[in-house]
Amino acid sequence: MAVGVRDRNTVLRRLPVEEATGRPYGGRHRLRRVYQRKDLIVLGLGVMIGSGIFTIAGVQAATMAGPAVIVSFVIAGFACLLSALSYAELSSTMPVAGSAYSFSYVIFGELWAWVIGWSLILEMLLAAAAVSRAWSLYALETLHDFGVQVPSSLEGMVGQPTGFDLLTLLILVLLTAVVALGARMGLGLLWFLVLAKVVVIGLVIVVGLPHVETDNYTPFVPPTQPSVDPTGGTVFGALLGTSPGAFGLFGVFAATSVIAFSYLGFDILATAAEETADAPRDIPRGMLGSLGLTILLYLGVAVVMVGMVRYDALNEDASLAAAFRQVGAGTMGRVIDVGAVLGLTTVVLVVLVGLTRVVFSIARDGLLPRGLAAVDRRYGAPTRAAVVIGIITILLSQFVDVLTLQQLVVIGTLFAFVFVSAGVLVLRRTHPEVPRGFRVPGVPVVPVLAIVVTCWLMLNMTLMTWAYFAAWMALGALIYAIYGRRHSALAVVGGRPARRRGRHAGRRRL
Repeated sequence: MAVGVRDRNTVLRRLPVEEATGRPYGGRHRLRRVYQRKDLIVLGLGVMIGSGIFTIAGVQAATMAGPAVIVSFVIAGFACLLSALSYAELSSTMPVAGSAYSFSYVIFGELWAWVIGWSLILEMLLAAAAVSRAWSLYALETLHDFGVQVPSSLEGMVGQPTGFDLLTLLILVLLTAVVALGARMGLGLLWFLVLAKVVVIGLVIVVGLPHVETDNYTPFVPPTQPSVDPTGGTVFGALLGTSPGAFGLFGVFAATSVIAFSYLGFDILATAAEETADAPRDIPRGMLGSLGLTILLYLGVAVVMVGMVRYDALNEDASLAAAFRQVGAGTMGRVIDVGAVLGLTTVVLVVLVGLTRVVFSIARDGLLPRGLAAVDRRYGAPTRAAVVIGIITILLSQFVDVLTLQQLVVIGTLFAFVFVSAGVLVLRRTHPEVPRGFRVPGVPVVPVLAIVVTCWLMLNMTLMTWAYFAAWMALGALIYAIYGRRHSALAVVGGRPARRRGRHAGRRRL
């Protein structure tokens, strides 16, 4: 059902659903199909498993949930699965590079699509900058563990949390080049890094199991203890006006809120839909399969971590490496450091790939400069968009204290989750005839439950995070008003669709 002229003259004009399902793009604006289902699983493992897999279980066990952190991992995985089901349905229905941005364009209209697209840019831009900074810190620690000394002339320029950092610059330049040179090159590197990372995680579990003592799992749910409000000035804490304690049932659910953030990233797989050979079938299976494997790997590490060292005897940093040192297996610390570096490398790589595709898609619709939607004929990738994004990410990582803004990554992601889950309900009603490669079971209960859970997670974000997010959205509204609304490919001139100008013109009509 195409939208009418009246709709085209408003900020709520919608992209016709057939344009999002029929791949109606010319060669200069069409991405090559390079991904198979197994590649999508690797893509998902690459972005969802970072250095956090070696730290989060210990931290939450020691400070919030005790051995019951294992239950927290299960609940958090189920919560993320609810949203992943909605992403799977919409990705199978509209296999385009824009992910939640494109879904919203069809379902809710241009203004809301821009809001979601701008939120996704915030999420992935900050994620790439912050994770690359963390990569530098872990890389320096790994070098020290292996006895490699950094030259004195470089000591103040590597492994720095703020200011100029040479390692951060180098990793971003390298991975930007990989993304700019095409998906096939990035995919080969990703396969190697992810397989190596999974081997490290497997070693952690295998080596750790003999050190597990069942007595360390009791009491499984420690009694509630007084604690400083763990919400730390969150919306949730402000609404309740209370300061709940640690451990007990509240501790289990408080840990769930933190752990759920570790599973985020499956949504980036939706940006690969346009490059997937059989997207309606493979995107849902790749997304849900990679999320399921991620949950199992996190759960396996959590079981070993809590079983090796009693929760109240963990060292101050509560890391997995510290736990191995406590049981006399300190050599595993080096293995874990290598795994952390590999994990962070794949996260940055996949995030840059996803961000490039989102910006490419928004530019193809005219809401950003259309030159960013050009696909390089030699590499079959949006090279120009990749280079521009890489430069912006480098500047952001070098001049902004990005490590203090990581919660903005989360709130941008959760904001998109709400719209995707709601989009399933709306599209089922407005376009029931559209073919779907995957259907969310239990509609409307599952999407509604996903919205409720996502909103609960957002209420656990700090008030300062909400303030920063509002400022980012205000900037986005200004850019849309000045540029996007006038240059949209759906804009109307004299009651007819605006003419596309130049070889990088926008979306072609069916």
